[in-house]
Amino acid sequence: MRNSSRSEVDPFIVMDVMEAARQAEEAGQHIIHMEVGQPGTPAPKGAQQAVAREMAKQAMGYTVALGLPALRERIARLYKDWYNLDLDPGRVIVTSGSSGAFLLAFTALFDAGDRVGIGAPGYPSYRQILKALSLKPVVIETRAENRLQPTPDDIPAGLAGLMVASPANPTGTMLDRPALAALVERAHAQGAAFISDEIYHGIEYDRKAVSALEISDDVYVINSFSKYFSMTGWRVGWMVVPESHVRTVERLAQNMFICPPHVSQIAALAALDCGAELDQNLAVYTENRRLMMDGLPIAGFGNIAPPDGAFYVYADVSDLTDDSRAFAAEILEQAGVAVTPGLDFDEARGHQTLRFSYARSTPDIREGLARLKTFMDSRR
Repeated sequence: MRNSSRSEVDPFIVMDVMEAARQAEEAGQHIIHMEVGQPGTPAPKGAQQAVAREMAKQAMGYTVALGLPALRERIARLYKDWYNLDLDPGRVIVTSGSSGAFLLAFTALFDAGDRVGIGAPGYPSYRQILKALSLKPVVIETRAENRLQPTPDDIPAGLAGLMVASPANPTGTMLDRPALAALVERAHAQGAAFISDEIYHGIEYDRKAVSALEISDDVYVINSFSKYFSMTGWRVGWMVVPESHVRTVERLAQNMFICPPHVSQIAALAALDCGAELDQNLAVYTENRRLMMDGLPIAGFGNIAPPDGAFYVYADVSDLTDDSRAFAAEILEQAGVAVTPGLDFDEARGHQTLRFSYARSTPDIREGLARLKTFMDSRR
């Protein structure tokens, strides 16, 4: 049977690393997971309790396509709490994870063949989803002096859209308000749609992340309950769109997804009121970040920069290898530490970079760093 050309997307390499780590564990090896951007903590207790209560009361059937009204209203309140914005709940659309939001946004905004700018290094699924929708990802190579974030001068002409992430994956770097505003202005000046991936908001260290909604209402903002709210497998996220786009996205959501998972929406609604527990998770990430910034150079990974947010360190390993995939496999086999080769995030330069995630428990991070040091000492 034939395949479409749109289906010819690259593998998500971190998932391949996860599978190799699973096989090693199945064979009896103890693996420290620094490969996946997944909190080591479960959904907040309040969310779990809310699900148990509601499942005893109702059948968890379909909700309306845009999501439970109570959840949309509570998400709008989050923008008041975090950014002092008065957001109309009618602009909030609950989605099947941020991945569902990307599909809806790209489908609502762009036609086949449109060119959409994305930074490199960057989240690989942007590129692959765009390809699968017959869109053309335009990779913008960012520079170390700009902390691997795009600047207006980097943005080529002729784009239908521009997508940025702050805090970013894999670097953890953030755009301050002037830098983000300059990118929004550049996109609007050439008639391009602006999409802001804000799924790591809430996981910040020295300063609060800026939402694109603080700058303009004429943007799409995408967020998720996966990271700060520690609900990866529940597959629930949201997007905020201009009022004039709500009905367009609603029609697409009705046909593509029917609705987000009802049970996950119940959990998400409760999670929004679990701030104390979530701040405890943030304290763990803060300590893990400190350990990584101290421990990675000691182990031999010295070309790194402090992340502003998220829970990743992106390392230049050009002094160690020209094949990050083979190097990551060697680290997994010999050190029992799973890390992600940079090829996932940057096709051109990722053969000389690695991403380390510190989303797991602090004891795991300590152990992982000790193993990495032993491994690197053995190579010297």
